[in-house]
Amino acid sequence: MAAATDLIEDWGDGTYRFALPIKQLEELDDKCAAGPLTVLKRLLDGSWRVVDVRDTIRLGLIGGGLDAVAALKLVRLYVDGLPLERAVPIAALILVTALRGRKVKAEDDAGNATAATPATDPVKTGSASLP
Repeated sequence: MAAATDLIEDWGDGTYRFALPIKQLEELDDKCAAGPLTVLKRLLDGSWRVVDVRDTIRLGLIGGGLDAVAALKLVRLYVDGLPLERAVPIAALILVTALRGRKVKAEDDAGNATAATPATDPVKTGSASLP
């Protein structure tokens, strides 16, 4: 079962689990020379840097269980190989989910769990407010 801070999302060539536990958040701090809220703010307001986008996705894949080599290969293919701006929404969603968690919806009448969504998704709602 996915943790409340895990994001399971269709991306690239499949469905992947993204997560940014403390170890990956600390590495993101180092790589981006900024804390996660600052990185998220840059992703949302358009002042992002390449490292903000690439490393959020790469570290999210690693935190989600992918090995580092496989994560880097995916980033090279689906981030570096396309216009970088296309990767900004997934990077922001990974960070939002890691920082705010996601709502876990109740089971439907048939007993099947419905999809989980971020608790607050400023990427989809257009809100740039931070906690």
